[in-house]
Amino acid sequence: MKKRFLILWICFLVTPLFPRWVAAQESSSRVVRAIEIRGNRIVSADSALAKMKTRTGSFFSQEVLDEDLKRLYRTGFFTDIQMDVEDVPDGVKVVVKVSEQPVIAEIKFSGNRALRDKALLKMIQVKLKEFLDHARLRKDAAALTQAYLDKGFSRADVSYDIALREGNEAAVTFQIEEGERVRIKKIVIEGNKAFPKKRIRKLIKTKEDSLFSSGLLKEQVAEEDLERISAFYRGQGYLDVIVNRHIEYDTAGKRIFLRFTIDEGKQYLVGQTRLEGRLIFPEGEILKTLKMNEGNPFSRDGLRQDIANIQKYYFDKGYINAEINAETFLDELTGRVDLRYQIDGHELTYVREVHIRGNIKTKDVVIRRELRELPGDPFDGEKLKRSRTRLFNLGFFEEVSFDTAPTTIPNQHDLIVEVSERKTGEFSFGAGFSSIDRFIGLIEIAQRNFDWQNPPVFVGDGQDLRVRAQIGGKRQDYILSWTEPWIFDRPVSFGFDAYRAARKRSGTSGFSYDQEQTGGKLRLGKELGEYSRGFLRYKLEEVDISNVQASASAALKAEEGGNTVSSIELTLSRDTRDNIFSPSTGYTASGSVETAGGPLGFDRDFLKYFVSNKIFFPIFGTQHILSIGGRAGLVHAYHDSQSVPIFERFFAGGSNTIRGYQERDVGPKDTSSNDPIGGEGMLVGNVEYLFPIVEILKGAVFYDIGGVWAKTNEFAQGDYRSGAGVGVRVKTPIGPVSLDFGFPLNPDSTQDDNGRLHFNISRSF
Repeated sequence: MKKRFLILWICFLVTPLFPRWVAAQESSSRVVRAIEIRGNRIVSADSALAKMKTRTGSFFSQEVLDEDLKRLYRTGFFTDIQMDVEDVPDGVKVVVKVSEQPVIAEIKFSGNRALRDKALLKMIQVKLKEFLDHARLRKDAAALTQAYLDKGFSRADVSYDIALREGNEAAVTFQIEEGERVRIKKIVIEGNKAFPKKRIRKLIKTKEDSLFSSGLLKEQVAEEDLERISAFYRGQGYLDVIVNRHIEYDTAGKRIFLRFTIDEGKQYLVGQTRLEGRLIFPEGEILKTLKMNEGNPFSRDGLRQDIANIQKYYFDKGYINAEINAETFLDELTGRVDLRYQIDGHELTYVREVHIRGNIKTKDVVIRRELRELPGDPFDGEKLKRSRTRLFNLGFFEEVSFDTAPTTIPNQHDLIVEVSERKTGEFSFGAGFSSIDRFIGLIEIAQRNFDWQNPPVFVGDGQDLRVRAQIGGKRQDYILSWTEPWIFDRPVSFGFDAYRAARKRSGTSGFSYDQEQTGGKLRLGKELGEYSRGFLRYKLEEVDISNVQASASAALKAEEGGNTVSSIELTLSRDTRDNIFSPSTGYTASGSVETAGGPLGFDRDFLKYFVSNKIFFPIFGTQHILSIGGRAGLVHAYHDSQSVPIFERFFAGGSNTIRGYQERDVGPKDTSSNDPIGGEGMLVGNVEYLFPIVEILKGAVFYDIGGVWAKTNEFAQGDYRSGAGVGVRVKTPIGPVSLDFGFPLNPDSTQDDNGRLHFNISRSF
């Protein structure tokens, strides 16, 4: 009895499923013999079939066909789709009947006056001859509305209308209600007690209508103003601050009163600070890294920054796995927030391996030799910082960053050096213009990352190759230069220069004669520490002086003719600048002594001493730079020479020394022709303040002072000339441009007292 009851119960459950099972078996046994697309006019049958998983020759599946229906709808090409299945010999035929979306045949704008149709068309995504897409049309209407809001039409509204035509075409019209263009008449700040309105106004980017501002209300900027004010208050300890914005229109509806209301709330201050855990370092040293000390305003951003400061302190000391957590304890009565930092320094971490990434052209060895963090060293923040500076100063990379990767050994990490290369090769041609040399034609081939052993690209080994020709109305310069910074894989540089330079007599350049120089130099340099270098240079050149004015004195005319000079020069330099291309901190200093003739032979015998330095200070923020520099030189003849040749004397005045004066016009002059003849001693000082104006433009204020003396025993014995002025520095696609206007503050009787413009444009290419 029980068995019969169980069998009947199973049959009862299974019977309803049997027809489905039979149907499934029948459908799976039927083969799709054909698929036909009907009703399509623009969408090809192949495009529709490509979206379907049902295929001719496959077994028919109703589930797959249902999914195909959804896939075809998702294309957005069709407004209606029907799927029919017809029996055919040996299988089935699938018939897909479609109704296509209208095609956009025309796009129009109605009601627009402030913005033209051409400008509006660029702002929308819908295009002619595409299928109608309502979702995209809604986005386009919103984009057009936002464009009007950004233009000051605060009540603008954009909608769209669709007109269907014969042939399943549609005309789309964007209907624009611009409204009146309104401007901000006044910005009102209310509720502020802790800070004056003037301080808060500086935070707001939205401006009132004035001569220097359009006064348009931009919603996104105004919303950001709210956050700027809120963030400022939170940073000053007002954690509960609430800032709201209200817009009020005048009676004519053309002017806005923008009102910011501030509910400051309570100010929270830092109470006691405690350090706990495995500190490793003295507590006093760690506390020095904190910016929020007792009595200072408390803020969450400040707390996060102090945690980061402690983390950096430990990282710089080699404890890169240090963990720092912070807890806060608020005293509601006093408003003081006590801080507790939980620190676990873990173990000192060492560099296992150094991996270099991102260098496609530059060899690994060129990067590795600049690194000051090496395998086996403990991680050191100062060494990493210096390594980054040295890599940047190569001029090969746009970006340099460091990262670490853990290894199987807990206290050893790999150092990852990530670089992004910049173009180091140049083929330059074009023209330049300067207040000294007037128009100059230029052609130059240069590669700062040259490799003579890597044909045909010749790139990657860090050598410097330069071939240049400059031809102008007053000068001609030709030079071939090559430098290997690490010869024989040692920090010793070797290079040579071959050159020919010619200057014509010109009042603007300060040359009262024609001068031609042809020669060559051999250079050897060596690092003498992290920031210092020594250089040894040998020079052999032929110098010819001609075309001296007929009215010149006998002493100046005696300089005419050719001379061969053989000299050797020793230079020591030190450079601590953070960036040699755009320094903000550090200094550069150098001193050199050059001897010519004597045991080296040839026509002229002299000793020349020269020192220079320049120091950089960031003031009023890192973008404001004060630089102070000075140069001094002495030269005297010895052995068989009775005087120093004019081409080895010192000159001052002009764009590179004392601005406000004509080139080379400061110092001794010929008694007959009044032409500059230079001197045996020179001293020049410069002070310059650079400040940002816009991203590519900097302003400059400068003061220059100095003098040139005929004999070394007269050096620095009064007769100084000074100048001051203002200028701009512009970064342009054709090169850096400097423009200075200097005033001579104490010219002598031979110099005019008018201001003088000094400018230089490097070159175009």
